[in-house]
Formats: sequence, structure tokens, C-alpha cells
Amino acid sequence: MKTEGMSTVIIRDPKSGSTASIAVDCGFNCFRFVARLSSGESVDVIAAAEGFENGSLPASHNGIPILFPFTNRIRDGRFSWDGQTYYLPPSLVPYDNTGNAIHGFCSDVPWRIVAQQEDSVTGEFQLSVDAPDRLPLWPTDAVIQIQYTVTGSALRTRITVRNPSSKPLPWGFGTHPYFRVPLSAKSDPAKCTVLVPVSKVWELEEFLPTGRIVDPPQGEALDDAPFFDSLKVDAVYTKVRLKDGVSVCQIMDQEAGIQVEQKSSSDFRDIVVFTPPWMSAICMEPYTCVTDAINLQQKGIDAGLQILSPGGTWTGFIDIEAGPVVC
Repeated sequence: MKTEGMSTVIIRDPKSGSTASIAVDCGFNCFRFVARLSSGESVDVIAAAEGFENGSLPASHNGIPILFPFTNRIRDGRFSWDGQTYYLPPSLVPYDNTGNAIHGFCSDVPWRIVAQQEDSVTGEFQLSVDAPDRLPLWPTDAVIQIQYTVTGSALRTRITVRNPSSKPLPWGFGTHPYFRVPLSAKSDPAKCTVLVPVSKVWELEEFLPTGRIVDPPQGEALDDAPFFDSLKVDAVYTKVRLKDGVSVCQIMDQEAGIQVEQKSSSDFRDIVVFTPPWMSAICMEPYTCVTDAINLQQKGIDAGLQILSPGGTWTGFIDIEAGPVVC
């Protein structure tokens, strides 16, 4: 259903009662997911400020921002491609406070709904249609579709990227989910653990990769499942360990007896982990490429930049599911 007076769609699994709320005009951002467990307990999984869906709060600070056709940052908002130099001006795209373009072209603009049922909704963003002022800033036009479905205690996201142009499309995709910690109002965040199946990090200088891959700093080895309160991190992790072809990130709230897992398809080769200082949450952000990939790749660094041929299509998935702690 659509909420009256606002560009918000609420989808619901009629069997479990789980719901998800999507701010269509705020980058098709799923800013709330309430998972209903088989025990009857509800888990409010995603963190967003009250009133975010009204459009008055930062798109990148709430819910699940969608990052496309680039993830994270582009150094100085500049890159070259196929003999042409591109500049992404701060008057047209989001910037960080150090002078870099950030978070892609579609996290802060309205999308279009192309399909909807009680338990699912599909949104589409096409650069030439939904942000035509940004079209000259990228080598080609680009289309992305996101389908959200609630089923049981899971939010399933299916992603499709298409190249509608006659030239190769360079691109990257990621999400920026804010997961609540703890998972119950009765729990202590200090007793929650975080597990991310990664063994290395990209060395960063002022949030931008140097091209070197190194060991995580002391206390930031996330494959050891550290306690949440010990983490103050903003890093790009890599060397993702897959289980049956899927990466599995986890938040475990032992006190509540609840865990949340995020499962991503194998093309998500990097994971940004960020503990925001303005809320009790953690971001575990699956990316198909590293920050500033379009510049790094052309320096001979394997940054994961994707190239989609004319008329080509890519698909991937990210599933978020709540349930009882599994020992």
C-alpha cells in the first residue's frame, strides 16, 4: 500500500506480518524493516531518523541508501574515460567535506515504481529520465531496478543493472544499510557482536584507497566477531570469505536471543563497515567495487570496476533476515 500524503510505500508479508517501508522520492530508500519472528516477536532492523521519509533529512544518513553508478567516493569528483575528462560538480551531486563526489547519482532523487504487489515493490532509476542534469557527468546512460520483497522474517533485494546505450557502461553498485544495535530495546549494545567475513582492508588516505591491501588495524578484525561497543570504524574491507557462494554478515544480540544476517551474492567483493557517531547502529555495506574504482582501475589496480556492454544486464541480490540466535 501507499501511505497517504507521502511518497512512501509499505509492503507486507500477509503470512508472517513482516513489513518494509520504502521512501520512493528519497532514492527508493528502504528506511524501515520490521521482521516478525515465528515466536511472534517483532525486530526493528533498520535505523532511520523520525520523519526521514518526508525528505528533510540527509539521504545518506538513514535507512538503506542505494549507491549507483559509483560507490562511496570519486576523488575530487574527476575521472577520465575513453579519452574524455569528466567533472562531477558539487552543485549537481553530493559531496563529502573533503572535496570528493560521494554516493552516486540516485540516493537523493525520486525513483519510479514499475511494479507493486502486497509483499513486493520494484523501483527504477534511469539516469537520462530521473536525473537528466547528471547524464552528461557519466560516460553513458544507465538503468537500475531494485525489487524489495518481504517474506517470512526476511527482506529480499533483487538488483538489476542495464546498459541502454550503444557504448560500454562503467559502473559500481552498493548499499549503505544502517542496522540497529541492539536488536531489542531490552538489550545492551555492549553485549552485541558483529561478524563480517573479511580478512583484509584497503589502505586509505583521507577516505580514499591508495591501491594497497593490508591487514586490518588492531581491534578491527571483524572476522573475529568483536563486541559492538569496541568498534569505531570507517573502513573498506576486502578478501571476502564466501559460504556456498554467498557472503554472510551478522549481528548477534545474545541478550535478546536474536540475530540479523545480511547475505550478498558473490559479485559484492568489498564491504565498507562504518559505525555512525550520531546513532547506535552499524553499516555493513556490500559493494561490487572499491571506493574511487573508476580512477584506480585505469591505474592498473584491480578495483572491481564493472563494464557492461551495450544492451547488457547484470543481476545480484542482498537478503536481510532476522531470527533466533543460532549457536
